[in-house]
Amino acid sequence: MKKSVIALFLLSIISPVLAALENQVLKLDAGQRETFGIKTHPVQVIDISWSKPYPSEVKVPNAQLRVVSAPLDGVVEALLVAEGASVEEGQVLARVRSPGLLDLQANYLETLTRRQLSADSLARDTQLHREGIVAKRRLLETRAAHRELVTAEERASQTLMLAGMSATAVAELAKEQKLSPALEISSPLSGVVLEQIATAGQRLAVSDPLYRIGHLSPLWVEVHVPLDALGGTASGSEVRITEGNLMAKVITVGRMVHGADQGVLVRAEIREGAERLRPGQFVETRLSLATGDEAVRLPTRAVVRVEGVDCVFVERAAGFELVPVELLSRESEEVMVSGALQAGEAVVVSGTAALKAAVAAGAE
Repeated sequence: MKKSVIALFLLSIISPVLAALENQVLKLDAGQRETFGIKTHPVQVIDISWSKPYPSEVKVPNAQLRVVSAPLDGVVEALLVAEGASVEEGQVLARVRSPGLLDLQANYLETLTRRQLSADSLARDTQLHREGIVAKRRLLETRAAHRELVTAEERASQTLMLAGMSATAVAELAKEQKLSPALEISSPLSGVVLEQIATAGQRLAVSDPLYRIGHLSPLWVEVHVPLDALGGTASGSEVRITEGNLMAKVITVGRMVHGADQGVLVRAEIREGAERLRPGQFVETRLSLATGDEAVRLPTRAVVRVEGVDCVFVERAAGFELVPVELLSRESEEVMVSGALQAGEAVVVSGTAALKAAVAAGAE
């Protein structure tokens, strides 16, 4: 009984509205507006809209990523940092005991001794040549032998530094003449330990990895975008990351379509707020889309479907006019549309159901 009374009351209000309906324009007086619960929202003209969300992955740029490996065979004596630790360039990460290091040190000291002896021989032969005691040919042979040993010493020294010894440690070895199998492995850059690969006591071969280290600012966000959705995406285009509402800029748009998902790689770089993301994290991103002068931003609830067409009710001098629109993109609470809308006009955001019912009844 109560529902019948309400239905009759609504019909009494809608009937005069339908009688005044002409060219999809509804005229409502103040009482009818209040009964329908009409509320409006101003039209906002925009020059940019956002695509639908795409799943993306946060990555460390290649130039900021290092894998710390064992330069020689050996056994891990100690690991001094773990995953998640911040490290500085040159900081000792691990200690390895390596028999191979003893061989390199012994070769260096032997070469050093031979070079020192050749320096003495060169000085002696130079003096004897000045006194006319030895021929010039002998002096040239001694000088050539000395140069070969100088080169050999430099090569042995560089080999030790490639094995992980610092220039200071090599100089100390030359001074003290004392062999040591202990090898300290240092960080090649400042950053964060992303992964600890080795364990204490592990036997290592040459090039076995110990750590993966990355510098985490800036970061990359990589997304596969369907080819037909790329639009005008290019280097410099903006990308919005939903998590944290962060912004990035496109630096690469791939030239190959990936077979698995028929997507094109879009890589964006994020500088401000990169510390709020983590490598390997999956996030949602939206690409910026150029829209042109006619695009407007509206609340999602302003759009209604009438006869399968997206429309909005616009309040104009003659009344509420039903205006078809083209949906450009949709967000959680807003949509970007194009149509015969002007900045400053007002669209209905509450009471659209009653207006839609009136339009449907008027079309019958």
